[in-house]
Amino acid sequence: MNARVVAALLAAVTLAAGCSSSPAPPTAVTVAPATVTPAGAHGITAAPARADEECDREASLRPRSQPAPGAMPSGSTMAAIAERGRLVVGVDQNTYLFGFRNPSTGQLEGFDIDVAREIARAIFGDPDRIDLKVVDASQRESALTSGKVDVVVRTYSVTCERRRSVAFSTVYFYANQRILAAKGSGIDSAADLADKRVCAVTGTTSLSTLFAMEPRPALVGVATWTDCLVMLQQGQVDAISTDDAVLSGLNRQDPTVEITGPPSLAVEPYGVGINKDHEDLVRFVNGVLEQMRADGTWQRLYDRWLLGLGPSPGPPAARYQDP
Repeated sequence: MNARVVAALLAAVTLAAGCSSSPAPPTAVTVAPATVTPAGAHGITAAPARADEECDREASLRPRSQPAPGAMPSGSTMAAIAERGRLVVGVDQNTYLFGFRNPSTGQLEGFDIDVAREIARAIFGDPDRIDLKVVDASQRESALTSGKVDVVVRTYSVTCERRRSVAFSTVYFYANQRILAAKGSGIDSAADLADKRVCAVTGTTSLSTLFAMEPRPALVGVATWTDCLVMLQQGQVDAISTDDAVLSGLNRQDPTVEITGPPSLAVEPYGVGINKDHEDLVRFVNGVLEQMRADGTWQRLYDRWLLGLGPSPGPPAARYQDP
């Protein structure tokens, strides 16, 4: 065997030995998880505007003769909407079951979205002639008064305070304010919220109810209910309190939490928000809601979206302020 062959064999043995050796284990690195606070989250230290409930907040304008789709009265608000070709509606995209973005399709869906589509159907004969504009809870009044939207259908509780700025339809849904907390948290009543951190969306009536509690919990305001859920999951708050309809949607997204507390901290009647200058549109929308109650559309929408809340209570009866 010549020297060149011997050198080649030695090189092969050395390479094989190197390939069979175990690499040194990587150095362990420990990184603490970062807790991210949702943008805009802030402590609530001043009393939110609380509705003066001396008015009959649920009474609205009685509908008149309902025009057929595609035949809106000349000069009416509905005719202007028909000429534009679209009904513009302020909605939510973060309230599961009522107004949320379907991750599979990217489309906005829910009970409120379908109520809005029925209004578009009544104007155009086509529920798809609609533009959905996402508005935060704190922007609902300004969206209406500025003309950015024609109507707001967004878990919009009717209050006397809000009625000073905008008009409302008759009530199309009743919700009850309750509490959402982690299972086993020990939060079972309003009294258990004392000294706890409680989250609610800025601009909602839920904050007003919580602020009035004695003793008062530490309140955190955020932009959306999903922000509240993230803060609860991260341990930044101890509970969320708002309408049971909203809490049920959050519970569906996270089974480690549960709805608790009394049957109702406050009753919240939902109405369609409308510009106060558009009295004809208020009466028209009330006509649409009357039809939905009468022909089973309201029940059909409840069965599609809200059966998880329990058996249907049936559509709320309309109450009118004029003969």
